[in-house]
Amino acid sequence: MKTMTALAALAAALSFAAAAPALAQAHGDHGQAPEAAAGHGHAHANFESGRFHVRVDGPEHPVGDVILIPGLSSSPEVWDGLTEQLKGRYRVHRVHIQGFAGAPPEDNATGDVSAPVAEDLARYIAEQGLNKPAVIGHSMGGTIGMMLAARHPDSVGKLMVVDMVPFMGAMFAQPGTVPTAESVTPMADMMHQGMANSPREQYQAQADAQIVAMINTESQRAKPLEDSRSSDQKVSAAAFRELIVTDLRPELGRITAPTTVLYVRFNDPRMTNDMVDGIYRASFANLPGATLTRIDDSAHFIMLDQPARFAAEVNAFLE
Repeated sequence: MKTMTALAALAAALSFAAAAPALAQAHGDHGQAPEAAAGHGHAHANFESGRFHVRVDGPEHPVGDVILIPGLSSSPEVWDGLTEQLKGRYRVHRVHIQGFAGAPPEDNATGDVSAPVAEDLARYIAEQGLNKPAVIGHSMGGTIGMMLAARHPDSVGKLMVVDMVPFMGAMFAQPGTVPTAESVTPMADMMHQGMANSPREQYQAQADAQIVAMINTESQRAKPLEDSRSSDQKVSAAAFRELIVTDLRPELGRITAPTTVLYVRFNDPRMTNDMVDGIYRASFANLPGATLTRIDDSAHFIMLDQPARFAAEVNAFLE
């Protein structure tokens, strides 16, 4: 597991990007009437939850449903390009997690975020009458997608995980040790305290630098930067702690949906393609049927750095 410790640099980058210090803005679009929301090019699903709200695009008679889950401190707009490609045939459900990107924290103000969101997504699928939708999640959204598919296997038709491993806590393992959720909890608690309580200015500078490192395409950085600045600092900190201590590897075998994992080489010069490939194979060993695909020439936000390649991979996944 020594190789896994080289991922600490990536983990640190994720933590600072996630913790961009900003107060949740009350002008988030949660609660907006469908008619008003439609003026922005989408409608809102009629669904009551204090965990997230959903933007819906697509035809009246779609060939299927696709749920898109963004990552930590991200907004549904990270999926805008993909939505434009899909909404002519598919009904696209873009999740906006409360506390992120201007949405008030509501029920995410305390405690875990990913696990409760996954549970409410299962309820969303049932109440909306969706028939085994495809679920695509980026980063923390990938964790939520894995939780949903493992804990409610009958709810998900297909699963795509974008640049996320099932146990991020392994990035914090000490050399020569076998990482467990318990062994990384002290580190998670320490990071949580630092993220939740650091001065806003310090977080902003760190977050801006790290988000730049996560998006190679300069013209695509402005909106993710804005999203992180308008995310609630304490919600982001709690959500990041949960990611560190959540080990989904034992649950992967419960996933029955065909699964695709897209990933990039870690932003660490010590990591070769072969090393990264090996880490992903080991991470998803309990889901041997998963298709693992490395996307080169991209940073963490694959949909922004390689939109054409990403759309092609999604289309192949859906078909």
